[in-house]
Amino acid sequence: MKYLIAGLGNIGPEYALTRHNVGFMTLDRLAAQHNLKFDIGRLAYGAELRHKGRTLYLIKPTTYMNLSGKAVGYWLKTLQIPAENLLVVTDDIALPFGKLRMKGKGSHGGHNGLRNIQETLNSDAYARLRFGVGDDFAKGRQVDYVLGEFEGADLAALPERLDQAGEMVLAFCTIGLQMTMNNFNE
Repeated sequence: MKYLIAGLGNIGPEYALTRHNVGFMTLDRLAAQHNLKFDIGRLAYGAELRHKGRTLYLIKPTTYMNLSGKAVGYWLKTLQIPAENLLVVTDDIALPFGKLRMKGKGSHGGHNGLRNIQETLNSDAYARLRFGVGDDFAKGRQVDYVLGEFEGADLAALPERLDQAGEMVLAFCTIGLQMTMNNFNE
């Protein structure tokens, strides 16, 4: 079985440790734990992870957040992976820092990366792992907040939360969406 795991973020060192890049960070951590390196491919950096008889194609789109759907659509089609085997890992300001919640479908909630994926797929029926980054910003400062770096206690707790997110990615591919949600959603 094949799965496409898309971690959302923005390319470039200036974005590397920002809240908006937690999707990239999750896949980087998972790849490092399995001694994988990302290679540049069409519209994304990619790595291939074999786990319990499954093949996980990890992608980090190079299209920048707002055009994430371009990379996701391309790789779903190229690898001939059905949408039910897609998992998108993204930041979410509606959840407190570190809270992890997997869903099988839903609205984009104002997230431009998810909005573009839904427009590209013409559907909201794809799994997403929402990684809470909190909402500690003044009115009108949302962009500055998500493009800001993790700090203090959040930064200290980040590795453990990234590990948990990685476990959820592997669970999605082995025990399925429903059991992963039952076992891990907080």
